[in-house]
Amino acid sequence: MERTLIADTIEKVGETVLVKGWVQTRRDHGKIVFLDVRDRWGIVQVVATDEIAGKINSEWVVEITGLVKKRPENLVNPNLATGTVEIEAKSIKVLAESETPPFPLDTEGLDIDEELRLKYRYLDLRRPRMKQNLLLRNKVVQKIRNYLLAKDFVEVETPILTKATPEGARDFLVPARLQPGNFYALPQSPQQYKQLLMVAGLERYFQIARCFRDEDPRADRAYGEFTQLDVEMSFPTQEEIRSLIENLYVEIVKEVFPDKRISKIPFPVLSYAEAIEKYGTDKPDLRADKKDKNELAFCWVIDFPLFEWKEQEKRWDAMHHPFTAPKADDIDFLYLGNPKEFGKLRADQYDFVLNGFEIGGGSIRITDPKLQSRIFEILGHSPKDIQTKFGHLLQAFKYGVPPHGGIAPGIDRFIMAALSEPTLREVIAFPTSASGRTAVMDAPSIVDKSQLDELGISIKSKRPS
Repeated sequence: MERTLIADTIEKVGETVLVKGWVQTRRDHGKIVFLDVRDRWGIVQVVATDEIAGKINSEWVVEITGLVKKRPENLVNPNLATGTVEIEAKSIKVLAESETPPFPLDTEGLDIDEELRLKYRYLDLRRPRMKQNLLLRNKVVQKIRNYLLAKDFVEVETPILTKATPEGARDFLVPARLQPGNFYALPQSPQQYKQLLMVAGLERYFQIARCFRDEDPRADRAYGEFTQLDVEMSFPTQEEIRSLIENLYVEIVKEVFPDKRISKIPFPVLSYAEAIEKYGTDKPDLRADKKDKNELAFCWVIDFPLFEWKEQEKRWDAMHHPFTAPKADDIDFLYLGNPKEFGKLRADQYDFVLNGFEIGGGSIRITDPKLQSRIFEILGHSPKDIQTKFGHLLQAFKYGVPPHGGIAPGIDRFIMAALSEPTLREVIAFPTSASGRTAVMDAPSIVDKSQLDELGISIKSKRPS
């Protein structure tokens, strides 16, 4: 007999069906046992004799053959999609037994120690809230793909093993066995690759990209890795890029979060100076009621400073990243102006903000090799460093590079903000903990000395016991 999904049992009244799933609860009433059985699509009540039910308990995996019957009107469960029916079990086969889980699975779970939840993440994901978060995430990604593909964007995967370049955070390094003493780096973003794709003539690119940054974790930033929508376009204006993304997120909210309402469309546009003066932050929360979880207040913040001063290092750093173009009116000042006044220069940059969280950032890019080298010089790179770290990009720009720009909204952070979850870890299947550990796999871990020897690596500091 072919399996019936539990959600479909309401259409099978009077039929014998085969359902498979997990026992959520067991209730004994003398010789009659009630089992709530769930699969990914729903929960249904199963009625069985104590002989058929045997010792079956919560979280056991079972296969049930039974007759779908209408419940009496006074016993209908309005809280279940299948609450109008039940299955009268003819036979139950146990596919797997289960120990008692280390924590309850029928609660929100936020009061449970997070390290324990992450250690048993495969159980934590069984709770309805967590399963729903992942299903919504899947719908968001599906909507993004459909939207961009319909606008003739091309999805291109870029390398995970790449080159260490300074982009604002520490790199994760990977030793190269075939080139002893050399290292790959995991990409902080596909920034340079997507610019090279514009040189290649792809014109409209996107990717659901994994990015890796060795940064200190916080509630709205996962340690180690995260996912972003990476977008780049040739020949765009800033307004065209913002319009593309704005329309995308209006459609996402309409289709994936229909219970949410967007405060204002078109999204408000604030200058950096205006945001700081009026709200004291460059990522303002524009909700009328900050406690309203169903209100989504998107906005754009533009006209950022090109540079910010790093007092400890006594140097200028890029406010966004070193590939961000300055405003056209400010370019001459980069060559002729007083370096002490570089803080006045403006970037052709735009940040995407939702409910007080920066959920994305983008810019029009530098395409002039001379200007790009000048920016690197201001950031403290020597001519030799520029050639070593960025020579590939500057070389590419000699072969007919089109004007281009893009944006990279964070998928994890958007879903966290849209659902009002307390941390990014609530919307990621297997996140690292606040301490930087992937608890379910107990990573990072010590590797065998033979592996290190093969890579030509020795550990100088004492390892923890």
